Amino acid sequence: MSGSRRKRPGDAFDAIEPPGDAEVVVGVVSVTVLVEALGVLSGSEVWLLGLLVFLPGAASALGTVRQTTFVAVWTTVVVTVTVLLRDREAGHWFDRLLLVLFTLGLAAISVYGCHRRIRREEAMLRLRSTAAAMQRHILHPLPLVTDDVLVNGVYEPLQEDRLVGGDIYDVVASPFGTRVLIGDVQGKGLTAVGAAFAVIGAFREAAHREPTLTALVDALDAAVVRHNSYATHTGDDERFVTALVLGVDAEMEVQAVNCGHVLPYVLYDGKVSALDLEAGVPLGLAELAAEPTTVGWFDFPVGATLLLSTDGLTETRSADGTFYPVDEALTKYVDFSPTELPQALHEDARTFAGPNGQQDDVAVLTVRRSRRH
Repeated sequence: MSGSRRKRPGDAFDAIEPPGDAEVVVGVVSVTVLVEALGVLSGSEVWLLGLLVFLPGAASALGTVRQTTFVAVWTTVVVTVTVLLRDREAGHWFDRLLLVLFTLGLAAISVYGCHRRIRREEAMLRLRSTAAAMQRHILHPLPLVTDDVLVNGVYEPLQEDRLVGGDIYDVVASPFGTRVLIGDVQGKGLTAVGAAFAVIGAFREAAHREPTLTALVDALDAAVVRHNSYATHTGDDERFVTALVLGVDAEMEVQAVNCGHVLPYVLYDGKVSALDLEAGVPLGLAELAAEPTTVGWFDFPVGATLLLSTDGLTETRSADGTFYPVDEALTKYVDFSPTELPQALHEDARTFAGPNGQQDDVAVLTVRRSRRH
């Protein structure tokens, strides 16, 4: 997501870079010289060689197989030569033989262990790269641009090694204007991801088909209901999804349907306004609603910034249980650019939480009108 966050959905995981060959050679030779020098000064040269025995183990954890093999051979040669040339007392031959055999054994185990580590890392990297490629088609990396809007922000799953969590977002340029979605699936963990995928897939299809936001939201609700019906057959829990769906076009007013989601803010001319949108029921629960879905309208002038978020931001708590004061924070950051604002809020909330750390998935988006306006 541009430079405004630490990680974006779909980013590939980089393999840990091993040290260079020159670094390995310099390091091993330096340690060997130091051990030999200490041995000569202390008169216990053979016994201090035990410090070198563990070098192949360190190399196997950090270096390549070739580097580990070099360290193993080097260590074995140094220990063997030193044992043969020093400490010729007959009574010490058995101890010296044990030291050489121990060095050989640990060297062989280190090379084998390095082979296993490299193979495991390569397999994990392939899996993560595949997951990242799939993820780029599930949650599109930010920023997202259409003829109507520029959307930027921060997306941070609760578990940082997960590519996606229960928070979702998407932007679709449709024949009826740009449709923007932000949502939050009930619950956490991988079990919430299925419902998230169902909503995103339905949104991308229905946004192009349905001319009205109410029909679009009805399609999203039906998708969650279908997902829940499948979930009951597999023994999974049913889910509902809070969501905010926006329709933005060339007009200065924006349409919005609030399905029980966190209310947005408009930042304009140095002022912060919390929008008052009538809240409907979350997606998946429409059959329980007493009234049909309704559309709200609000002004969104050129130069204004629309802030959307999930409750991962608004329900962040400090150590004493106090909720993060979003209104105060927005007043403090009102002059930040739309690119900087989401990251500033996210970092401020993390600092506010203190030892509690991040307690839920977090999505914070800013929406600006494109330059054509």
